Amino acid sequence: MAGNAKEIAPRLKRAALVANPKTTAYDYFVRNAKIAATSLNIEVVPSPINDIADFEPAIASFVRVADGALLTVPDGTLYAHRDVVIALAARYRLPAVYPWRYVVAEGGLMAYGVDVVDAFQQGASNVSRILRGENPADLPVQVPTKYETILNLKTAKALGLSVPSSLLVRADEVIE
Repeated sequence: MAGNAKEIAPRLKRAALVANPKTTAYDYFVRNAKIAATSLNIEVVPSPINDIADFEPAIASFVRVADGALLTVPDGTLYAHRDVVIALAARYRLPAVYPWRYVVAEGGLMAYGVDVVDAFQQGASNVSRILRGENPADLPVQVPTKYETILNLKTAKALGLSVPSSLLVRADEVIE
């Protein structure tokens, strides 16, 4: 996630990790984002959001220092208020990476996350096995195997970002 942000915004020095600590594995995401960001020379700034009223103050406070971006994680609060996050990212001219394709279709800059169709197909396979009589406890734990990168070129242009050709080539989908 941080790597994609750094690629599209090479001057990136800081990234706000926005999530609700009550609805996600917040500590897990913060810890792993910090580990990944270290090699990219990016400081991860935990930005806990409990409800819609927290978005504006957290993001406004974060942008007081230049060269930042937003990183979002799979989170119910962000899902419910994604329009607010997209609008704030645009207003404050922050590159933002989301976990879901549809946020990019709605105007977000970039998504990097699990291919939802593939994940549902894996789940359907397990449901089928259970319906045929297999014991759920005997089924292996399945982890996502396919990830996707989605880019919105219109949003990139509005933010004044040049999308490198290397990122365009790797993208699974480009929204123009």
